[in-house]
Amino acid sequence: MNGIICIDKPESFTSFDVIAKVRGIIGERKMGHAGTLDPMVTGVLPIFMGGATKAIGLLDDQTKSYRGSFRLGVITDTQDIWGSVIENRKVNASKDEVLYTMSQFVGKIKQVPPMFSAVRVGGQRLYALARQGVEITREPRDAEIYSVRMVSADEGSGEYTVDVDCSKGTYIRTLFSDVGQSLGCGAVMTSLRRTRSCGFCLEDCVTIGDLQKIRDEGGEFPVIPTQRAFAQLPEVTVSQAQARRFINGAPLDSCRVTTELRGRCAVFSPDGTFLGIGDNDGVTLSVVKLFVVREDTYSHDRK
Repeated sequence: MNGIICIDKPESFTSFDVIAKVRGIIGERKMGHAGTLDPMVTGVLPIFMGGATKAIGLLDDQTKSYRGSFRLGVITDTQDIWGSVIENRKVNASKDEVLYTMSQFVGKIKQVPPMFSAVRVGGQRLYALARQGVEITREPRDAEIYSVRMVSADEGSGEYTVDVDCSKGTYIRTLFSDVGQSLGCGAVMTSLRRTRSCGFCLEDCVTIGDLQKIRDEGGEFPVIPTQRAFAQLPEVTVSQAQARRFINGAPLDSCRVTTELRGRCAVFSPDGTFLGIGDNDGVTLSVVKLFVVREDTYSHDRK
């Protein structure tokens, strides 16, 4: 089975747990996911199946969107509510001060990865070291916050909910912790839900329970075509003869294909079959990755 199924990941499941569940339901062994989610985080987890797994390393749209909640005045060892409390502090910040402080983090920032994270240092996951009570120095990493929007605010309890658009590799709980530090009272994440990942949103998702019900009732699984992962790329339709050359790895003459586009594009056959990703340098349209099997009808001449 080739294509993508977007899962609304439940709480307390790792991303690998979800793949194991989906594999058991669908029966496709070749699977991979885009964008790891921590166990306590819910939301959009795209699962790539069969030949679609080749798309994971090519995804250009790495923007992530989250709805997250945090509480001021608490500091834990994990930067979230599920960790051990290190300190409680008095909160004097108003809603406007919180919003202003968060706005100061919009743009390119540096984040120190939390110890309870999947980052590897010296071949070991940080969370494995943290569980052993070991804390090591971590180098700051680049991240970018594109926007922050306040959803709800309760000054009395110090509870806030925000929508965040950010780059791949951004730690939302670290963002909340850093905001709390800037306010002088600390903060912990209390919930997090990913609402968008790699161009897919919650409306594209099904639950594991939905998949089980579909299987039990003999229905059709909601497989999203692989080309949806490249929806942000311009599309190029080639002729039948060019399609044959393309899927056999031969570069195409750019002038015979398109004179307007440069860079990567999604290449389609005349009948709308998604062939793969090409790269146009203005002279040739070369193959970056194929997503149609060579045994396809375009791999030989039609009479």
